[in-house]
Amino acid sequence: MEEKYEPVKDGFGNFEVARLVRDKKTKEVFAVIYIDRGEKIDEKVQKEIINHKLLRHPNIVRFKEVLLTQKRLAIVMEYAHGGELFRNIRSRGRFSEDEARFLFQQLISGVNYCHSMGICHRDLKLENNLLDGSPSPRLKIFDFGHSKSGLLEPQAKSRGTPAYIAPEVLSRKEYDGKITDVWACGVTLYVMLVGAYPFEDPEDSRNFRESMERIINVQYSIPDDVCVSVDCRHLLSHIFLANPDKVSLFFISCFLFLVSYFLMMTLTSITEIYELLLKRITIAEIKKHPWFMKNMPKDLVEGEKTNYENASFDQSLQSVDEVNHIIQMAKVPGEGSTTRDGREEIGGSMDPDDDDDDNDDDDFDLQNEIDYSAQM
Repeated sequence: MEEKYEPVKDGFGNFEVARLVRDKKTKEVFAVIYIDRGEKIDEKVQKEIINHKLLRHPNIVRFKEVLLTQKRLAIVMEYAHGGELFRNIRSRGRFSEDEARFLFQQLISGVNYCHSMGICHRDLKLENNLLDGSPSPRLKIFDFGHSKSGLLEPQAKSRGTPAYIAPEVLSRKEYDGKITDVWACGVTLYVMLVGAYPFEDPEDSRNFRESMERIINVQYSIPDDVCVSVDCRHLLSHIFLANPDKVSLFFISCFLFLVSYFLMMTLTSITEIYELLLKRITIAEIKKHPWFMKNMPKDLVEGEKTNYENASFDQSLQSVDEVNHIIQMAKVPGEGSTTRDGREEIGGSMDPDDDDDDNDDDDFDLQNEIDYSAQM
């Protein structure tokens, strides 16, 4: 690895070692995450790496390659200089509606691409959205540790962060990962607009039980001192639906009868209303919403036409087979590595930061490895 990259800055996460490096040829700066070789390279880590490697979109942190050192597996990826979206909002309080829409359009574009590739993120949140630091910031989705190549998630497999979890996930029933991603996008939009979580207990932000009740009952409001347009409120109201699949048939029947009677609407229009009432708004429907379509960036419009198949991104240096082969090799402990119970393997190491303490947490989360706020 020393032949290709030179170190720029070391940083320590909750579990392992993170480092910024510079490509010796191109001078581009990358983020590198190191995971101890051996038992920590499990199926969860392998799934995250492969899912990330398959995605090539301007609003997704770009995967470059994986490398082996004596002690660790090194994951090289794009470095987002602007830091976490969460820290940007915390420093400013909240964004204007135009700013929030600009970032939300990029978020939806990235999530839509993931879904088109058969991947549901399942842990979309402000901390997993990074900014590239440019004057017109480009949003970058990160952390595919909870991602799943598939749609339906069975009972008792609840994933995600509490403030962003959809009601159907809390009910522990089978749910559609695409639709729960939509809910999380709605929470992200709300926080950008308001500067607070929609279902948080206003009296006690740490009262998670109350927050869960508010999520189940879809109990939220927009403060009077926050200016949010009618169209934006309309979009949020169709994202925050407790049941993503259906509402009361009696309610639908009564509503459609009244609409048809008083407004004399056509059958087609009534059918469209029925479809809207039947389920939570989808990504495809969000993309057609008037509020979302306003001031749409040209590059998003062009990219969406081909699902970014013709976009010019740097190709990953490795094939999926090569990545899988390196990951399999990384499952063998290296020289000087430690096992989960802290036993040290025999040998030395050329890896950085050899003296850092091991952590026995079994769940490795790549998002926790880099402090992106260091550049803010």
